[in-house]
Amino acid sequence: MTTETSEQHATTQAPVEKTNLLGLSREKMEAFCLSLGEKSFRAQQLLKWIHHHGVDDFDEMTNISKNFRAQLKECAEIRPPEVVTEKTSKDGTRKWAVKVTSGSLVETVLIPDGDRGTLCVSSQVGCSLDCSFCSTGKQGFQRDLTVAEIIGQVWLAIKSYDAFPSTNKKIITNVVMMGMGEPLLNFDNVVDAMSLMLDDFGYGISKRRVTLSTSGVVPALDRLGDVSSVSLAISLHAADDELRNQLVPINKRYPIAELLAACTRYWDKQSDTHRVTTVEYTLIAGVNDSPEQAHALARLLKDFPCKINLIPFNPFPLSDYERPSKRAVDRFWQVLSNSNIVTTVRSTRGDDIDAACGQLIGQVADRTKRSERHKANYNQVQAVNIIE
Repeated sequence: MTTETSEQHATTQAPVEKTNLLGLSREKMEAFCLSLGEKSFRAQQLLKWIHHHGVDDFDEMTNISKNFRAQLKECAEIRPPEVVTEKTSKDGTRKWAVKVTSGSLVETVLIPDGDRGTLCVSSQVGCSLDCSFCSTGKQGFQRDLTVAEIIGQVWLAIKSYDAFPSTNKKIITNVVMMGMGEPLLNFDNVVDAMSLMLDDFGYGISKRRVTLSTSGVVPALDRLGDVSSVSLAISLHAADDELRNQLVPINKRYPIAELLAACTRYWDKQSDTHRVTTVEYTLIAGVNDSPEQAHALARLLKDFPCKINLIPFNPFPLSDYERPSKRAVDRFWQVLSNSNIVTTVRSTRGDDIDAACGQLIGQVADRTKRSERHKANYNQVQAVNIIE
């Protein structure tokens, strides 16, 4: 009877949770191999199989012994997020909605441009910052993505184009952490994922071609300079604190002067002194697109090493903001160019599949209830407008 009870208990025990090797940086992969009694060089082999060849089956790793492969099958896996939908725009932009372990969906976008391919990667399920011009924030927030879920977006994008092994033509030349979420609020996982993007045993992308975009989490930005050397972009969108408080609420905690000072400290920690911060500025009709605001922005950034990326607002549901006219965009650009600030206007790509900047939504199991509040407020405003 005791033996039978013991056997029943054994059969009802929860299965051992396997380590997802897709999310291990080189250092963590080495530690994992050592924990299994293997030499640290096995980590390099595993990394190359996973990230250079796109292999997710241990039996295909032919330069690894059968015994080690059998051991890996017992305690490890290579599991990317699940692709739920894949859409390709008429301009070649491709968007994936991928399901993460909580059941929510996050979105990833690849923008091809000649020999260049820029992948926009998400770092969180939703976003907690609620910037007024961004559809992601209207979805609320659920959780941070794991390293495997972040780097898995890179892996899946390459797999989608059948571009493994890495000796094939590179589909992804640039990665921007500009998808769903605020990367610096998922600090450790984002740093580990970016290290795999940069690692020669990972994706071997230049530090100049991996860009982290932040709305201004100043303490985390100061930490980033100690552990990473990727390119930096800031989500600014206003030249004064009063307006930026409305557009980017985190500005109430870390105002513009503190954010620009943190950017300067970040570059002071880097060995490469010739790189500059990219300033992202979403132009919204009647809100921040006047010539006066362009002159204010030029004065603000006069002595700040940067280049400006102007982004005409991309409409989305639950927003009353409007896209500025081409004349307003050109006029704003001219003021900045006349002030000798390198300024580009981001072309709208993928808007026919809701893949343009600011349009990423996904499907968030919102634990903040923010999405419900936004819908209620929006419907109330629409009802008032109809009555009037």
